Amino acid sequence: MDLTKQFVKYVSQNIFGLLGTSCYILADTYFIAQAAGTDGVTLLNLCLPIYNFIFAIGSMIGLGAATRYAILRAQGDEKAQRYFSNAIFCACILAVPFVLAGIFCPDGLLRLMGGDAGIVALGENYARIFLLFTPFFMCNYVVASFVRNDGDPSLAMVATLSGSLFNVVFDYIFIFPMGLGLPGAALATAISPMLSIAICSTHFLKKSNTVAFVRKAPSLRLLAQSCQLGISGFVGELSSGVTTTVFNFLLLRLAGNVAVAAYGVVANFALVATAIFNGVAQGAQPLVSQCYGRNEMAGAKKLLLLGCGTALGLAAVLYGVVFGFTDSLVALFNSENSALMAEFAHSGMRLYFAGYFFAGCNIVAAGYLGAVDRPTEASITSLCRGMAAIVVCSLVLSALFGMAGVWAAFPASEAITFALTLYLLKRGERTAKA
Repeated sequence: MDLTKQFVKYVSQNIFGLLGTSCYILADTYFIAQAAGTDGVTLLNLCLPIYNFIFAIGSMIGLGAATRYAILRAQGDEKAQRYFSNAIFCACILAVPFVLAGIFCPDGLLRLMGGDAGIVALGENYARIFLLFTPFFMCNYVVASFVRNDGDPSLAMVATLSGSLFNVVFDYIFIFPMGLGLPGAALATAISPMLSIAICSTHFLKKSNTVAFVRKAPSLRLLAQSCQLGISGFVGELSSGVTTTVFNFLLLRLAGNVAVAAYGVVANFALVATAIFNGVAQGAQPLVSQCYGRNEMAGAKKLLLLGCGTALGLAAVLYGVVFGFTDSLVALFNSENSALMAEFAHSGMRLYFAGYFFAGCNIVAAGYLGAVDRPTEASITSLCRGMAAIVVCSLVLSALFGMAGVWAAFPASEAITFALTLYLLKRGERTAKA
């Protein structure tokens, strides 16, 4: 199949799959807003960084191991077969601290994230439930990544969408008809990756399957080799958590819980936007890794250009929707009709989302660098956008411009990262030619 057609197939299916994942978080937010008002949205926004950290570890292990598998398989290396089972074992081991936190101290974790006594009382059982299911969240990343890299992106998409649809439907059933409240929302969210894993696992019964489960003890060496290539996925997911945490504390200081609730609206739509661009990057990754494994760097570069062009086009569409329907989008999560929350969220959406013109290309470029076994440069790009630049920009701009500065920190940090990413890509080209 033509490389461009393969790109369209893999990327479109991966975008739809990841959109489904992010849309169930929107559904969570909507139903929680209806059930618990502004405090419910505040609670969910304080929990988002915890979700992000769990997803970041799952993404690093799953995407990294699957990328390494794709490269080695293209090179005919038999060691490729060890990466799947090692990733599953390691994901389960790294999930243990989260499970223990869910059993013994979910309230302490919420206080650590900035929750006051009322928010902690409201969300303790919610946090306990989703933390207990951490192994399934992480393993879902591993299984889906390997299925996608084994030539079955359609099944990965169906599995992800099915899990998301289950979450949306049972969010409503558990919260309202069954009267479980916020713990019901957590339960629906926790069960959805189990369904996704079950559907993805049907791939291993197919004749076309090349992924094998190898019964060997977990290997730190294989984990490290996987994490090298998965670091961009880790930092990409973690960056949302870091951004949310920093913004939460800044907004709590500037305007209290209502500002955090407003940011909850912005952050949830931002998750959808980020999922779109992650869909482009992760969809292209198997193809880029195959080109790299076969030493077809012209094809890999073509995929990078296709990815960046797609990201810019999607960013334009996304910003047009946000700018044109800001009030309607905010109103979905403002069940108490808070004028102050609506004002904060309105200005925040329009400033914050301008950053995706840069962020889309940064995410695609970081994924490309990981896929062609340039983990150091992928890490630099991801760390800059996810940690360094966003923290510095938010602290400086909030001190200068208050809440407007908080919202503007995201586009400013992504613009800085974009300049750095262009330099790294051009330096890599010069090194390759030399």
